[in-house]
Order: sequence, then structure tokens, then C-alpha cells
Amino acid sequence: MARDSPIITGYYRASKAYRCTRVRIRVIPFYDLTEPLTTSPGTFVTGESRLLFSSAQVDYIRYWLHAMGLTKETIPLPYSDCLLTESSLRSVSKVVYPDGGSLRGAIKVRSLPSHSKSAHPITGPKQQIEKNNKRLKGTNPVLMSRRQTFERVRSFWSEKRGVWCALDFEAWELDHSVITEFGWRLVGWRGAEEHREHGHIIVDEHQKYRNSKYVPEHRYDYGFGTSEYVKKGAFPKRVGEFLTALGSYGPVFLVFHDNSQDIKYLKSLGAPLEGLDYNLPDVLPDTGLFVVDTSDLFGALEGTTAADRRALGRMCTLMQLPTANLHNAGNDAYYTLEAMITMADGDPVDIQREKRWPNRTSQGVQVAFKPHEEDSDYSDEEGIVPPSRENVINSW
Repeated sequence: MARDSPIITGYYRASKAYRCTRVRIRVIPFYDLTEPLTTSPGTFVTGESRLLFSSAQVDYIRYWLHAMGLTKETIPLPYSDCLLTESSLRSVSKVVYPDGGSLRGAIKVRSLPSHSKSAHPITGPKQQIEKNNKRLKGTNPVLMSRRQTFERVRSFWSEKRGVWCALDFEAWELDHSVITEFGWRLVGWRGAEEHREHGHIIVDEHQKYRNSKYVPEHRYDYGFGTSEYVKKGAFPKRVGEFLTALGSYGPVFLVFHDNSQDIKYLKSLGAPLEGLDYNLPDVLPDTGLFVVDTSDLFGALEGTTAADRRALGRMCTLMQLPTANLHNAGNDAYYTLEAMITMADGDPVDIQREKRWPNRTSQGVQVAFKPHEEDSDYSDEEGIVPPSRENVINSW
């Protein structure tokens, strides 16, 4: 008895899939499709990116062409050596095209008609990817790691599983062992049901420890609800129970902006951090505890390898996300998750960067910000003159 052959799925380079259809994919723009078309920008272990089609998407196109009577028989798949499995890729993300015309523009570089007076070709995502591949040659491993993390966060977020929880602590500026506030904001899924929550805790006995010398005091300026007062003795248990409860969602992604100090605070409180992993796995797991840092995500977006990380206020300003009363733990957690959601919901890193800051990467992939954008006097007043609450971004 013949054994059943294993089913192997993966990805094809878009150019291979395009040739597989014997150019009949060109006719797709003139027909309505029953499903949206998807390409998957993939990153190889070398850091090089390519537009990919999933094997399932190639199958769909093959059968669609035949069902529409555009081919006499179903076109065969590209030869097996063209199939790329996920083990040969660092990351894969998805871009959905509503129609064949949009898809064709992404796959094929189109030139203007010969009678056109313009000497410039029409360019699309493929040309942008090729340009970025050239710019990324010899790139610092720090930036390559950040870019890989960025695409994995996009991929995991799109699956709508587990929980993403931003955490932030504030402490007395003269003694960082004196924790004064704790804030959080989360979005998670239990099955198909989405759950959202945010909050702010003030440690009651530590109200006498006030900041003002190095950071502004905004303990009582939580902008998204009513602050809760918790006794010092009950505070560690409260934080620990909060973290433990997150496990009911499945995989837990703790989101920080520059995580080092906040994780030290968690450890000092005896929080349950067993198995905490700073590296995201290749595929979304069913369980686990992982760190996501928006300073790294933004580093990938602006294309920098700098060890100095952008402050939360500076990052939000550069992303045009209004903030108010930073250095309140609840507000900081709220804006941290807002920034993460904005990046995770967006396009792949290079496309997103170009949309945000067009034509600002003359060398490599690092954005050349203007002097006034780099001036701390423009953004880090930290809520002294807060924007109108009507203008504050709220992804919920």
C-alpha cells in the first residue's frame, strides 16, 4: 500500500509565481475576485527581503484562472526547488491587495508607454524592496535583529491570540527602590472574544515621596480613568496576581518602553517571571512569557543601530501620537501600547517608514530627521502644556 505523501506548505518568490501563471495573471485586474490577494514580504537569514506568495495563494490563483476559463487546464505549480519553507526565512508578514490591479503593481515593475515624455519609470513596492536590499548590505546586526523583531510582532499581532500588556512603574527620583506608581494597558483574546483593560495604581504610603528635580510629578494626572490606592504591604501581591492572571490568555507579551528598569522593579517585587524570554520565537506559541520593547521597534522603524534609545515622548512625537502628562505610570503604559499597536497594525517596516517619512533615507535605511524634530525642547515638556483630550489618539 502506498504511503500518503506529506503535505509541505511554504512560499514562492512572487517572480516565480508570476512566471508559473504564464503571464495570465495580467488579466486579473479586469475581473472581480472572490477573495483578496495577499503577498507576503519575507526576510531571509541574510537580511534580504523578497515579495512572496504563500503556496495556498498560488493554488488559489491557479484554480481561479481555470474556473474563469482563462486556462484550458489547471496550471502546474512551480518546481519544488522553488518552495521556501518557514525554516529558511527569518520572518514573513502579509500585505493584502483588494484587487488584481493592486497586486500587479506590487509584483511587476511597470514602465511608462514608449510615447510618454517622462523618462522616469513607475515604481512600486518591488523596486522599494530591491532598493532597501542594497541599502541593507553590511548592516549592523543590531539593526537586523530589530527589523526581525518588528516583523514578528506584526505577524503575531495579526493573529489576535494571547495578550499584549504594556507595563510601567514610577519611582522616587532620589531612591529608585521606592516605587510610587504602577500602570498597565492590555488587549488580549480568549478565543474570538477580545478583552481590553487599563489602570493605574498609586502606592499609598509613598505619596510623601515627590518628584520634581529630575522628572515632573504627574502622579495624580492619570488621563484614562480613576487611580487606585494600594497599601505598600499589599502592592507586591497585587502586581504578582495581575501578572499571573495574564497567563489565562495563552502567550503573554509584556510590552515596555526601554524594559531594563521596569523588569528590575518586577523582580524586586517578586513577580512571577519564570521563563521570561527576550527573543520572540519563529511562530506564535500557545504559551510563554515574552518581552516586547517599543524602543527596539521604533529603532527598526527609523533604521538606527544607536545604543541610546528614544524617550517615550520623543518616539510618540516623531510618530505624531499626541501625549499628555508623561511620567504618570498609567499614562506611560497607555501610550506605550498605543505606539506598539500603531506599528504592529501598519505595513512592513520599510513600507511603513517610507509612508511616515517619505524620501528621508538618502543613505542606508536610517531616517534623517530634521533639526527641529531632534530638539528635545519641542517634545519632552512631558505634559506641562497637554494637548486637548479630544485630540489624543485612542486605538480602542
